[in-house]
Amino acid sequence: MSKVYARKQVLEKNYSSSNNFFKEKVNHSNNGFLSKNLKKVYPIGLHRSSSSSSLSLSSLSLSLSQNSTDSSLTDHSSTPLDQKIALALRLISPPGRRELPVMRNIQQQQPPPPPPQSQDSIDGEFRRCNWITKNSDKAYLAFHDECWGVPVYDDNQLFELLAMCGMLMDYNWTEILKRKEAFREAFEGFDPAIVAKMGEKEITEIASNKAIMLAESRVRCIVENAKCIVKIAREYGSFSSFMWGYVSYKPVINRYRYPRNVPLRTPKAEVISKDLQKHGFRFVGPVIVYSFMQAAGLTIDHLVDCFRFGECVSLAERPWRHI
Repeated sequence: MSKVYARKQVLEKNYSSSNNFFKEKVNHSNNGFLSKNLKKVYPIGLHRSSSSSSLSLSSLSLSLSQNSTDSSLTDHSSTPLDQKIALALRLISPPGRRELPVMRNIQQQQPPPPPPQSQDSIDGEFRRCNWITKNSDKAYLAFHDECWGVPVYDDNQLFELLAMCGMLMDYNWTEILKRKEAFREAFEGFDPAIVAKMGEKEITEIASNKAIMLAESRVRCIVENAKCIVKIAREYGSFSSFMWGYVSYKPVINRYRYPRNVPLRTPKAEVISKDLQKHGFRFVGPVIVYSFMQAAGLTIDHLVDCFRFGECVSLAERPWRHI
């Protein structure tokens, strides 16, 4: 029994010494790993994919992320080794990555960006041709938005536009449009049949009207042009058919992007001007004729980014005499 007891003590002593040696070796290796790598944290970040590293950065990140999402672990359960590894990871992570969660929270608190502006609007307003500005008169603005470039097929309306374009030799569009109702009253709604019969008395009264401010020569010109329209209507059926025949009964659709591209006169306007003069019309030069073509919708010169361009084009693509 004494031999057995002595042998048991020897075995227990050997086991105890070997166990203590193993613990000391583990502690020594852990302390060596931390002391070695905590002093060289940044190089680990640079060589995260190196196969010589005993514990790669990716494996550390994966293990810590898994532990952080485990609801069964608390801060009190973390060991000093885990805390040191977590500190090492925070030092390794680049500044942008550490700030990412904060930036994400800031972005969530900010209001959502406004919806993009449509191509036809800017700053909540309709996009118009560049010559329409914030200082443009309301009459000129309404003319641009409602009339300019719209195909016109009525003889009275065409006569009115031709007369007003002739006034551009003395006034601008704003001044003319402000007196539009006075012009209509004086010229009997621009009915060519009535205006063509006006005599010296009517011409003098209109020329002396201070609300109109038209020279007598301009009044006589309008009366003479009314007589020409009556003759053309008898020959061609209507003044409208005569004028639209120059463009093959379909508006000319231009696609100008900048105001400088819009011409003052065109070869087509020069042809029409000469033909009108042959028929007895007065004050119908190429520039006036082209202004008339623009206003009456024979040609569409709205800039392509103007909201009226598409609307006038849709009207132009409808059948002849659609209104």
